[in-house]
Amino acid sequence: MPNSPTARTGAKPAPVWTPVPIPPQAPTTDGHVILPDATRIWYWDTGPTSGRPVVLLHAGTQSADGWLYQQPVLAKAGYRAIGYSRRGYRGSDAGDPANPGVGADDLRALIEHLKLDKVDLVAAAQGGFFALDYTLAWPETVRSLSIVSSLMGIVEPDYQAVNARLRPKFFADLPHEFQELSPSYRAGNPDGLAAWLELDHTAIVGVRVTPKVKAPLTWARLESIRQPTWLTTGESDLYTPPALLRMQAQHMPHAEVTTIAEAGHSPYWEQPEIFNSQLLSFLGRH
Repeated sequence: MPNSPTARTGAKPAPVWTPVPIPPQAPTTDGHVILPDATRIWYWDTGPTSGRPVVLLHAGTQSADGWLYQQPVLAKAGYRAIGYSRRGYRGSDAGDPANPGVGADDLRALIEHLKLDKVDLVAAAQGGFFALDYTLAWPETVRSLSIVSSLMGIVEPDYQAVNARLRPKFFADLPHEFQELSPSYRAGNPDGLAAWLELDHTAIVGVRVTPKVKAPLTWARLESIRQPTWLTTGESDLYTPPALLRMQAQHMPHAEVTTIAEAGHSPYWEQPEIFNSQLLSFLGRH
């Protein structure tokens, strides 16, 4: 791993950080899906003539723009990469905040609009709530499921208790970059930090809209998922540390589970080479 410190006594210390430049993006088409309530959802698509569709669901602090490290890599590997912004995020309408819609239904509208048969879902953080909810509602349309650093929206009391111990009440008031990016990344990659902050600042145009889920996610519902699943998180993630990931994995025993060193809540951004390698390996096996 290029950014991990050496553990060998007497060896030269590794550099503070070796930045990974944001790669040139693959050509895309973009458009809008018109939802039944007339809300427009923006998406980009490296297809439609390319291969197997991989739909990317963004984190709560990002938008469809947050996958700059994954879009060209997936396209080069022969996949049809598709990203979309949820309601209220860049490029999409907020609609009526009092009626935020159902995230899984909005995703279904996108998949039907693009006439996709089966999809691989890759979801970061809050996007994982809606990927799981969609998979439970339309399992026949999901080929595989990758959940990255997500709290998943699980409502079980034991899970809620663990989360209450993890983060003090003032945590929600801290800057997003402190909440989501590892100390190593913030210390070692100022340019990457600035690029991430720009995406964060432009992600939400007006009021934040949080779509509903079709049904609360319980352990029993999680255990019913049978699609090939990859669970991963950053080892420095303050939201979903490895211990919480293992708690999730206990209820998805079929899942492949990894952690990514020197990464926080955004491992796909902080350690893109490692993340992309693991993602492509997982997709290739399924």
